Amino acid sequence: MSPRFLISLVAGVALAGPLFAQDAPKGVVELFTSQGCSSCPPADAAFRKLVEAGGVIALAYHVDYWNYMGWADTLSSKENTERQYGYAQAMGRANVYTPQVIINGRDHVAGADLGAINKKIDGYAAEGMGLSVPVKAQMRGDQLEIKIGAGQGKANVVMVYFNREKTIDVEKGENSGKKIAYLNSVADVETVGMWEGKETSLTLPASVMQKPDLEGCAILLQSSTADGKPSAILGATVVMAGKNI
Repeated sequence: MSPRFLISLVAGVALAGPLFAQDAPKGVVELFTSQGCSSCPPADAAFRKLVEAGGVIALAYHVDYWNYMGWADTLSSKENTERQYGYAQAMGRANVYTPQVIINGRDHVAGADLGAINKKIDGYAAEGMGLSVPVKAQMRGDQLEIKIGAGQGKANVVMVYFNREKTIDVEKGENSGKKIAYLNSVADVETVGMWEGKETSLTLPASVMQKPDLEGCAILLQSSTADGKPSAILGATVVMAGKNI
């Protein structure tokens, strides 16, 4: 999406001020799921375990291509579906599926296979394909300050807004009659800046964290293919509405 905010950006200078108290995540896990997919509840349960275990940034994108089955996913959007198809194209795949997990923007595994997800996260960290660029963020007065360390390549600074938890009574479709609590469901994604390998500081108005009903925002440093499809995630952090974590 196009940037909506006026950004103050300073690149190639030392990052001033106190260090922000944030632990670097091991990886970014993006689950593509649907309330209308009978195979998805086990993946949603595995995703919950990831969230509760901590150490990773876990985001759930509800897609809309199952909506024709009799139940329109209340958390779905065409933008989430477009992101999944973008990953497929970047990876040279002809199709998408649910439940699907993308690890660090680099590869996919079955969404319910928690062992494979953790193995992939650990493998990338060991191979130097983890989150190697520091990203930190902090609310300071009426501003959100984002600080990004130095590294190799170029990437977008992407804001991913999510709801902490939504409990849904699924009334129709393949999961009819089930009451499912969904964690970290993505409601909006937008690009707010660029990073070109140098230490970079961005300042956004605090209003970016005041979206109705949204409780958190993941900040991803994400590269893209030549035609703009999402690719490897180089760094990431999370800010919860009203506080820093």
